[in-house]
Amino acid sequence: MDYKKFFLSHQIDLTEKQLQQLDKYADLLIQWNKKFNLTAITDKDDIYVKHFLDCLLLGKLFNPTNNLIDVGTGAGFPGLVLKIYNPNLEVCLLEPNNKKISFLNEVIATLNLNKVYTSNQRAEDFAKENYEAFKFSVARAVAPLNILSELCLPLVQVDGHFLAMKGPKGYEELKQAEKAIEILGAEVNKISEFSLIEDNVRLIIDLKKIKHTPNKYPRNYGQIKKKPL
Repeated sequence: MDYKKFFLSHQIDLTEKQLQQLDKYADLLIQWNKKFNLTAITDKDDIYVKHFLDCLLLGKLFNPTNNLIDVGTGAGFPGLVLKIYNPNLEVCLLEPNNKKISFLNEVIATLNLNKVYTSNQRAEDFAKENYEAFKFSVARAVAPLNILSELCLPLVQVDGHFLAMKGPKGYEELKQAEKAIEILGAEVNKISEFSLIEDNVRLIIDLKKIKHTPNKYPRNYGQIKKKPL
């Protein structure tokens, strides 16, 4: 596959340097995945379609600026891809799994990225020291939206945004999360729908923070899961 042409067909124009960085990233992902389970997607073309394009479309549609936190980043999606797409963006990759943090640190070093750092913590612990510290928070396939909102919205400043990447069940999750979103100080700003491949519906739910989150949130994860808002 000609990846430059592939991205251009989606109106995403990447420099040679960005394409090289994505290529190295894909190779590292395939290499590390032989030792650790980082992703179920191991074919290089599939990585470009199902991981890279998915994340780049978020970058193109919303163009996050200032600083961004990727909650439960896993193998770096979407945070690391957004960093490659927008080199000026300051990115925090939050991930409680040690092996995944080791992988992320290797990618950052290999690609020579700056203004991107990792934090080996759970979101509810990280939020205690970083309440409303970010312009954007993002999360991809981490938990249902009512739970995810409590982990992500306390990290976002007023007038900032939480961008939740979801599949077709996103609309149903949004309905269940209406109360949580209101309690946490946000409102639905925009919903973008697209497909990566035939019948593969993807949603980006943009929640805008309109007032401060009460500082008793987030609760510990056991409480959040047992009694979602």
